[in-house]
Amino acid sequence: MSAWEWIRLLAGGALLLGGLLIFLIEMYGVFRFKYVLNRMHAAALGDTLGITCSMAGLMLLSGFRFSTLKMAMVIVFLWLTSPVSSHLLARLEAGTNEELGEHCEVYEKLETLEAELQDRREEQQMQEAQEQKEEAL
Repeated sequence: MSAWEWIRLLAGGALLLGGLLIFLIEMYGVFRFKYVLNRMHAAALGDTLGITCSMAGLMLLSGFRFSTLKMAMVIVFLWLTSPVSSHLLARLEAGTNEELGEHCEVYEKLETLEAELQDRREEQQMQEAQEQKEEAL
């Protein structure tokens, strides 16, 4: 085996082991956390990073072939879909859970921030309307 093949083998193996370690940490987080949003956060981050490391290791080990392109497309697909689906599930949980205040304080602050943002938007609209009136005169 040449030096390049040894480097590919070691780098691919390291990425596979890194992906396995990330999956193990993810599993620990999913079973350790008590609240569903914390569990979802651990699972979403672990999936994205763990699959990326594992697939990158497999890509290095298999060499540059058509299967490597397929694995790269799987990585891109998972990077696009996993965060979106996790976000949608988290919004569903935050919107439908009536006891969310027991688990986090951010939800109450979020309502206050949304009210302030709405007030700022109304002020900007009023300022724009006044500027248009001044320009019309």
